Amino acid sequence: MGKPDADAPVEATAATGFVTRRVDRWRQGNATREDDRVAEEMPIAMLYNGVSFAVMMATPHDLGDFALGFSLSEGLIDAPEQLLDVQVQTLLEGIEVAMQVAPGAHAAHLDRAHERLLPGRSGCGICGTRDLERAIRQSPPVGAGGALTHDALERVLAELQMLQPMNAATGAVHAAAWADSNGSILLVREDVGRHNALDKLIGAMCRAGVDPDAGMALVTSRASYEMVTKSASAGITILAAISAPTAMAIELARSAGITLIGFARPGSHNIYTHPDRLVPAHAPELS
Repeated sequence: MGKPDADAPVEATAATGFVTRRVDRWRQGNATREDDRVAEEMPIAMLYNGVSFAVMMATPHDLGDFALGFSLSEGLIDAPEQLLDVQVQTLLEGIEVAMQVAPGAHAAHLDRAHERLLPGRSGCGICGTRDLERAIRQSPPVGAGGALTHDALERVLAELQMLQPMNAATGAVHAAAWADSNGSILLVREDVGRHNALDKLIGAMCRAGVDPDAGMALVTSRASYEMVTKSASAGITILAAISAPTAMAIELARSAGITLIGFARPGSHNIYTHPDRLVPAHAPELS
């Protein structure tokens, strides 16, 4: 996949994905009635060739990216070309994302006896999976990847704060961002669910022809095993999270060859696996 033009404007999600509700606001003994912006969350039914696979609780925005990224990260298709068509229909109960996939795709041969039993809640990546083998998927190793300086990571952290319109409006939304090796953010996707935000980013990366070897992903959440698995499925070699990783996430990142960064904050971060991809901006002087 080719790399997007570094001088092109950043593609950030438009300021939608929220609704306005009345709220009685109490501040220091004074009450006011005002309009408040709250994040949208609704059931999104994911269908493949007419067969229902899962119902995800998600923000109804960037659903084309969500369809592609979810299909790839869940192993339902092996390549973007296997997703032939996506139709989005708004129903009374929620939104239906009906996908047509190629005959060779796994999603073309779904077994109703093994499909998910429960809705995928916004905070859950494996809800409804029937057995351990399907819940814990081993990911193939990612590529060699490129180097990233600590200063570039700092630039990504600083820039992302200004590229989350949904969260700025509601304070309730996660983001997943893709940045090049210089620390310039090229893509941002937001959702009430951290897994959904990453799926949307993966879908957007595929559509934009992003080379996953040439940059890093940053998520505004903890780094759970599902986030590492989804990143590995997309070939992402550097994954940074602003919160903590789990023990399983660290082990999976190590086996998949991913550089996993946790507690990524201005001025500090922890590198849990494959630290060789993070380098200083300048080589230290020899004494």
